[in-house]
Amino acid sequence: MAAEYDELWVYGPDYIPWMSGRIAEALRLGPTDRIADIGSGTGLFAREVAKQLQPHRPVLCVDPSEAMLGQLGMPPPADLTPIVASAEDIAEGRTRLPYEQLDAVWLKESVHHVADPAHTLRGLADRLAPGGRLLVVMLPAAIQYPLFEAALARFEELQPDPAVIEGHLRAVGLSAGLSYVEHELRIDRDKYLGMVRARYMSLLSTFSDSEIEKGIEEMRVAHPEPVLVFPDRFAFVLGRRGGESA
Repeated sequence: MAAEYDELWVYGPDYIPWMSGRIAEALRLGPTDRIADIGSGTGLFAREVAKQLQPHRPVLCVDPSEAMLGQLGMPPPADLTPIVASAEDIAEGRTRLPYEQLDAVWLKESVHHVADPAHTLRGLADRLAPGGRLLVVMLPAAIQYPLFEAALARFEELQPDPAVIEGHLRAVGLSAGLSYVEHELRIDRDKYLGMVRARYMSLLSTFSDSEIEKGIEEMRVAHPEPVLVFPDRFAFVLGRRGGESA
């Protein structure tokens, strides 16, 4: 799926710049920061952040999928460094990073893949420099996507509560806060149905092909309009380590 991931995942041309700008703003990124995108996939957001920020050191794109990271290019851009590793690998110190400490780390919609979020976030927090920031970007506990009913119910079963993640960051000694950002999505209905068929959200992989097709038919009936318009709301859980930034 790596070769088609960007096309399947991106809702529209303004989405990546918008989200990347919100990430950079929340983390208060500066060009001298040592930055890591944990669970970066194909580097959609890291690439845009680097374009906006012009960092002095490459942004680390960390992902367990070598195929996903391969989409950065061969060789990758000078302002991005691919690292094949999971969030747990970084948290446990099993993978050595080019930077001994990090000034800014973000996890964009990847925390739900972590088996033990409290433990892994503790390990990631330990890698922050004084003044370092850790941002978890995630969907809220419930979403208003035009998905079929069973998928929306499954999402609520599987999705961690952002308030719980905020508690994990406080528990490891970070000052933490929770806020929300929202972006209106407009997407061609047939394109969106194709994204659902391709299981663009991980929760959709829990349904069989026949269940997906039944769900798509349900969506066709519920949404006859050619362009779908719906809010994309994200929780930003931000933690900061005390002390001056390096």
